[in-house]
Amino acid sequence: MTGLIAFREIVLKVHSRCDLACDHCYVYEHADQSWRARPKVISEEVISRTAARLAEHARDHALPSVTVILHGGEPLLAGPARLRTACEEFGRALDGIAELDLRIHTNGLQLSPRYLDLFAEYDVKVGVSLDGDRAANDRHRRFADGRTSHPLVLKALDLLRSAPYRHLYQGLLCTVDIENDPVAVLDALTALEPPRIDFLLPHATWETPPPRPDGAPDAYARWLLRVFDHWDAAGRPVPVRLFSSLLSTLRGGPSLTESLGLAPTDLVVVETDGTLEQVDSLKSAYEGAAATGFDVFAHSLDEVAAHPGVRARQLGLAGVSGECRACPVVRSCGGGLYTHRYRPGTGFDNPSVYCADLRELVEGVEGRTAATSTAPALRDPAELDTAQQDLTRVLLARLHRDLAGAGGADWDRSWELLGAVEEAGDALQPVLDHPYTRTWLLGALDAVRQGRPDGAEAARRLAALAAAAVLRGGLPLPAPVPYRDGEVYLPTLGLLRIGAPGTRGRAVLRTDGRGHLVRDGRREHRFGPGTSDARWHPVRVWEDTALDDLDPYRNCFPRPPRIRLGAAEAAEWGRRLSAAWALLHRTVPALARQARAGLTTLTPLAGGPRSGRGEAGRHGPGALGVPHTGGVRETALALLTGRRRARLRALTEVADLYALDGEWLHPSPWREQPVPVSRLLADVYEGVAVEAYRRAEGPLPPGYGVPGDRVEQALDRLAAAAELTSTGKALAAELHGELKGAGA
Repeated sequence: MTGLIAFREIVLKVHSRCDLACDHCYVYEHADQSWRARPKVISEEVISRTAARLAEHARDHALPSVTVILHGGEPLLAGPARLRTACEEFGRALDGIAELDLRIHTNGLQLSPRYLDLFAEYDVKVGVSLDGDRAANDRHRRFADGRTSHPLVLKALDLLRSAPYRHLYQGLLCTVDIENDPVAVLDALTALEPPRIDFLLPHATWETPPPRPDGAPDAYARWLLRVFDHWDAAGRPVPVRLFSSLLSTLRGGPSLTESLGLAPTDLVVVETDGTLEQVDSLKSAYEGAAATGFDVFAHSLDEVAAHPGVRARQLGLAGVSGECRACPVVRSCGGGLYTHRYRPGTGFDNPSVYCADLRELVEGVEGRTAATSTAPALRDPAELDTAQQDLTRVLLARLHRDLAGAGGADWDRSWELLGAVEEAGDALQPVLDHPYTRTWLLGALDAVRQGRPDGAEAARRLAALAAAAVLRGGLPLPAPVPYRDGEVYLPTLGLLRIGAPGTRGRAVLRTDGRGHLVRDGRREHRFGPGTSDARWHPVRVWEDTALDDLDPYRNCFPRPPRIRLGAAEAAEWGRRLSAAWALLHRTVPALARQARAGLTTLTPLAGGPRSGRGEAGRHGPGALGVPHTGGVRETALALLTGRRRARLRALTEVADLYALDGEWLHPSPWREQPVPVSRLLADVYEGVAVEAYRRAEGPLPPGYGVPGDRVEQALDRLAAAAELTSTGKALAAELHGELKGAGA
């Protein structure tokens, strides 16, 4: 089955005629008239063969669920007996293979208790077509003699909404007509309390374009945006799938409708004679556009999935026209519905006939919702900190679950101690916030996923975390810690030598509440910074930042960390750091404040400076690795660039800045080859800061940065990237502001 789409949805045409004469119907009024040669009612044999084919397909592809939509024409004309046969056959065929989701889409005219009782028996969800109030509905949805259908549909909906059947009510489908009042249409639909509303653009192609009474290329967008504004102002009382899909893709999520987005289609149509076809809206394009040449008697669904027409709608970005691939809204609009792209001579390799409407609709919804859809973590450092704290706790809970007892009694004791510390106050949070706690968690989770969990090592680190929290909080709790090689590192505090090198064991640590560490009932010494002896090596502190050259998990940078600095080395490094920060605050004060915010831990790295970059390794956002040697300017650049990397990584961990990373490749002035948007964003995010520093401080040493005009070009390219979400675009706007401010 490799490479083939799995069909998760079948549209089963149970009746090929209709009791209405809607003049916008794609089945009867458009190019393909194949309905005329098909049986009016589906046979029991076609139902049975279709059910068997779907069961076979679901089994072969291990599908957890499948959807069958009873459709037409008007499906209720098939009668209760034939509909019961369909429900029974599909239920029997799929029993034990996949969950069955049965639905029916109807104009509602025939809906009565005899149908709804049947649907309640088989849990068939009911969707109804209605174009709005009476004036709107009567524009197209009339009987052949011109009579209105509106009162009968409302009567059917009253029945569907009544207590015995309300749970079957799936929603309303409304075909857009721009001559209708959009506000009146929405009000009429929402008054019927549907679980969902679907707005459908009338099927059209470049050969038979949609009506535009005023000739405006964006008339449908303006109509839908008026609906959106009214819907939004009313508090979004009913889900509207078109809008939900746009809001999802703008945030980086999936499309929720076939009409928009780049998700592959997973639907196949079965006509009343058993013919297998592509999505039936293709009947609007030309005679035979939906045909595959297959039927349920002689062909499997996998054969349909391999059909070139079906495959063309599985290609995502590669399946849209070149013009669409270069459009910044393509990830949301997806080139529009496949049918709407058709033009004689070029087939479906075109933008949608609604192209201008779709772009204005996407940009209109984006502009209206940008303030609320942008992740708070981008604007508010406190929100970013909170999101990162939540992430660490989630990772810790996941490790506890995934170890499944592999940590042994030491892990269990420490886990209980963490709970006691949490109840006693806030001493646990600074230890969880320690950046190398994240390093440990990620490594331990990797080991579990790879089937090689090191329970003993995980238990040692958790015990050290718990002990550090006890000591920091001055809590009267015993903290047992396993040690090896005669020592234990207490995160954020320091390294305690308990025994001779090479020895292993367990010690119980506690505090006397006055800053003294007590081991095995005997007071040892003060454990705070500034106190040191042969057995206690505290983490040094420069200003309010830890200079951590002790944590065993600090080895998470692209280059190795330095071993423990001597006192003189640490003092000299601190003086150089102070001078570097002073330089940044003088030249790029806003960027300096941003870089300093949230920095808790600096780790010295071995070797000299490399291209002026600090290193953002696999750790929490508060850490930075900085070359130990180098001048003040080089150190300043290392601090600036490293913190930029760390902030961007922190943002990407808790907010969606882009989607479909790698689908497009973009030129980057920092790279020889085009790069995905994630790499371009990282390059630009760092490059803007370096360019701002250059404009304020003067020429950079060789190998630092790129010419300023190329930074601006790259930023413009990034801002237009289709992959960016609303939050990603807000970040690009922030970068524009930083660069503009640097040039002022």
